[in-house]
Amino acid sequence: MAHDHKHNDPLPETLLRVKSLESLLVEKGLVETAALDALVERYEKKIGPQNGAKVVARAWIDDNYKQRLLKDGSAAIAEFGFSGAQGEEMVAVENTDNVHNVVVCTLCSCYPWPVLGLPPVWYKSAPYRSRVVREPRKVLQEFGTELPASSEVRVWDSTAETRYLVIPRRPEGTEGYSEQSLAELVTRDSMIGVTTANVPANTEVT
Repeated sequence: MAHDHKHNDPLPETLLRVKSLESLLVEKGLVETAALDALVERYEKKIGPQNGAKVVARAWIDDNYKQRLLKDGSAAIAEFGFSGAQGEEMVAVENTDNVHNVVVCTLCSCYPWPVLGLPPVWYKSAPYRSRVVREPRKVLQEFGTELPASSEVRVWDSTAETRYLVIPRRPEGTEGYSEQSLAELVTRDSMIGVTTANVPANTEVT
């Protein structure tokens, strides 16, 4: 069956409700249109996975920075100017040849907004929150992530006090890549741990 919209687009009914609520709040003087526009722009352009990607790329090329990140995630991330609500206490965990980390919030949907932006719908869903703890390998497989049987999977449970950022493994064939080029390989899902970082289409140095 053909679709007239992209799967990630809001449903028409949902969009209509959002617009109606926005109009009502503005009409009653509870919020200003300019404030809403500024908030949307902030999360679309200034707060999102691109922030976390910069942190990971720096960790990939600068071992001293990576060690600071692993020792005190909040302080190291703040070096980029990324901090604030939902990111006060950050812990970074590193994927290696033998360990793969994945993050969940079993109680609600605690999530590191300053570095990852708004949480995806699946992260907040009850099935993910319960299953990734009980059967992490199976959940990872459903995201297309196949791990060697010898790899240890560690599941980290975010709370209101502590949130986690996964440092995915650096893809092979990226020697000589610039920090910006490396950041482009880092995805939101790889920093949650359900996938790995993108593998470059070729090994050409950028």
